[in-house]
Amino acid sequence: MEAPETTQPEPSARGLSPIRIAVGTVGAVALCIAVLVSYALIAKPTAPPQIGGPVPDFSFTALDGSAMVLGAPYGEVVVVNFFASWCDPCRLEATALEETWRAYEGQGVQFFGIAYQDADSEAKAFLEKFGVTYPSTVDTTNRTAREYGVSGVPETFVVDREGKLVHHFLGAITQAQLAQEIERALSQ
Repeated sequence: MEAPETTQPEPSARGLSPIRIAVGTVGAVALCIAVLVSYALIAKPTAPPQIGGPVPDFSFTALDGSAMVLGAPYGEVVVVNFFASWCDPCRLEATALEETWRAYEGQGVQFFGIAYQDADSEAKAFLEKFGVTYPSTVDTTNRTAREYGVSGVPETFVVDREGKLVHHFLGAITQAQLAQEIERALSQ
């Protein structure tokens, strides 16, 4: 009796060898790591502007439709506050920022709020809840936050009439602290 004839499948039908699977897996893992490292380098905050040095310019349309522009010619003292609706310290300082804005409005001082890692609807609700009236926007790309070296919120920057950084606050601030730095910038 003859043994039944067995045929070997073609090499392409056998599947991948264990070596090819291992090489493919290592390649996929290396690609994932390269993508994550690239993202971290791109998304990583840069060094913040230095006291006495220039701050990055920006241009946004505020949530209320007004223009938010920081750039030459400067001419005014500018307070830039990075905040988020989900940030508890931001809630603590919101009233102090608004009261300080109202105290200096029309005196050569401009405030800008920039929501960090936030949704438009959440930022709008935050601004309404705390009665914030100065121009504010959401930096959807977080590009401006990276240019300012923001690593968390709240962070507040006081800029003089020449576009140079006077003070950088990390964390929640009080009305007295902010007013002191605004007065210093106005006197320069």
